Amino acid sequence: MSDIHHFALFLLSGLLLNMTPGADMLFIVSRSAGQGAKAGVMAALGVGAGCLVHVTGAAVGLSALIAASDLAFSVVKWLGAFYLVWLGIGLLRAKTSALGPQGTQAIAAPLSAAPLRAVFWQGVLTNVLNPKIVLFFLAFLPQFVGPSTHGQGWAFLLLGVVFTVNGTLFNLGVAWVAARARHRMGRMQRLALWVRRLTGVVFVGLGLRLALASRV
Repeated sequence: MSDIHHFALFLLSGLLLNMTPGADMLFIVSRSAGQGAKAGVMAALGVGAGCLVHVTGAAVGLSALIAASDLAFSVVKWLGAFYLVWLGIGLLRAKTSALGPQGTQAIAAPLSAAPLRAVFWQGVLTNVLNPKIVLFFLAFLPQFVGPSTHGQGWAFLLLGVVFTVNGTLFNLGVAWVAARARHRMGRMQRLALWVRRLTGVVFVGLGLRLALASRV
């Protein structure tokens, strides 16, 4: 599409951004380490689906509306902050008493209560309820689309889909690596339990950070 320029730079920048640890990656790692590769895959797909919501919004102008409205930004920001804190508290509630005779339930038991469909939708919400992603697309995508050409909406949509697909592929790799690390841990489930609790602390911190974030 002639409206898009510096596509190679866009791919490189998108890859670097996808590799940056954040709430999405921590959620995928937590699910993979706790429930296995299938849960990690569903978490990654959910995050990708949530990203597509922002992509579609950017293409049709919804992102611009949220960025221009203090009220809309605040509502989405506080919803996202509450969800991250709630998710982090859930991770922190893991009990060592959940350990089975061989210690195999330390991490799996608390997370196995969530069906794969629920894991998917948790991934969607983790991404959708983050207004910083809205502002990211507003600041990032226009740099690679000509300002005076026709079909800007389609150009934004195409770039956003490419970014989402690349990010999802990377997150699937993260899920696979985290799941393999889980199996290699063998009987060291108590260590995995503390890793999960640490992840919970980080999630709570991210939620509080998001609550304190400004639009600039």
